[in-house]
Amino acid sequence: MVDIRDRDSSHNNLFYLITLSVIAALGGFLFGYDTAVISGTLSFVKAQFNLGAVAEGWYVSSALVGCIIGVSGAGFLSDRFGRKHTLIWAGILFSISAIGCALAPSHPLLIIYRMIGGLGVGIASMLSPLYISEISPPRIRGRLVSLYQFAITLGILSAYFVNAWIQGISQNPDIHFHGYFQLIFRNEVWRAMLGSESIPAITFCLLLLIIPESPRWLTLKGRPDKALSVLSRVSGPTVAAREIDLITETINQSRISLATMIRMGYGLPLIIGMSLAFLTQVSGINAIIYYGPKILNEAGLKLSDALGGQVIIGIINVIFTLIAIWKIDRLGRRPLLLFGVSGIILFLIVIGFLFFFQVTHGIWLMVFILLFIACFAFSYGPVIWVLLSEIYPTQIRGRAMSIATLTLWLGTTFIGQMTPWFLVHLKPYGTFWLFALMTLPALVITIRLLPETKGKSLEEIEQFFKIKKL
Repeated sequence: MVDIRDRDSSHNNLFYLITLSVIAALGGFLFGYDTAVISGTLSFVKAQFNLGAVAEGWYVSSALVGCIIGVSGAGFLSDRFGRKHTLIWAGILFSISAIGCALAPSHPLLIIYRMIGGLGVGIASMLSPLYISEISPPRIRGRLVSLYQFAITLGILSAYFVNAWIQGISQNPDIHFHGYFQLIFRNEVWRAMLGSESIPAITFCLLLLIIPESPRWLTLKGRPDKALSVLSRVSGPTVAAREIDLITETINQSRISLATMIRMGYGLPLIIGMSLAFLTQVSGINAIIYYGPKILNEAGLKLSDALGGQVIIGIINVIFTLIAIWKIDRLGRRPLLLFGVSGIILFLIVIGFLFFFQVTHGIWLMVFILLFIACFAFSYGPVIWVLLSEIYPTQIRGRAMSIATLTLWLGTTFIGQMTPWFLVHLKPYGTFWLFALMTLPALVITIRLLPETKGKSLEEIEQFFKIKKL
């Protein structure tokens, strides 16, 4: 007979675990917000500072350079100072960037503040899912880590709503502004858009103050009693005791070099993780997020309508990410990827043909962009973070995830910098066809190399890769 107190305790543990995961996932919200908020500012910043295609790309990708630097140092900083405190610093960087961008008196300073924000994004993109995975019991780790991608989509959607709202009030003659508010809400509205990120950034910093440190880091620093206390509240005392033993055993294993990883049979999961992480970003998703208003505006929509179109894109992104979270443990990772990536390639090709034949003034362009977004949202988006937390053995998971996240940001930087050049020299139809071509390898990797990890223990996954070496 089940004791009611046990059920209450289990319910309280789950509520506490979800609370911690949601707070950590706010790093993903800021990731998404920072990624999308820039889309509404592009035309204004380009006009004010007279930017060419290369300078426009640098305005976008400068933050991504900061991301690369941030994710490169995130592992070291979190090992030295802890997951929690490093995430707090990421939130502070977000806040400095948002306020600095709103106040920046020149284009060079705007770029510097964008880079500072990129540092925060890079750190959070590594540590938010890592923190969630380190506090989560194995049976629900997949869904909890997927909350990170869900938070990214909510951040993107929120940025679209805020951009559209700010654009709306800036054009409303019945609203009167004075002083500095006249500057940021009327004359240079991009300042209000970029500065709006300070609200979720400061909220993130404050909420991080109430979460505990990662039990893995506490054990690493010789504080197993504190780690046991954290895990007991998350999983219960019995499970916590077993978890502490596993953490201690993992920490006692020596660090190994990249070459040793490959010799030990870990080369295949490294290649799969790095390749899929990079390919997610060159599929065209970030071109839509960064340059959506520009693309839709050039297709015949007014800027205000284009920003409204971005809101619809954000809503579809959120809805289909929720579907993935709901079905990922039932349908499996490979079916979601196979179906989703196939749809991505198909709809990118169709969008290219619509631009080629100049069928861009009706509803069809938006319909196929939304279908593309839906396919990405229930496949590539959430599945990549789950796979990165599953396919690497415990001994190398931290380093391997850092490497894969770095390649993800390299792909994002490439797209952020090159999309304006693509749109000018390859035209929109050539740009979308190029994205389709660059997505094709992901389909091959999923079919030929990626195992189904649904319902398998981490040990079974590790054994698969030891047998199936490069």
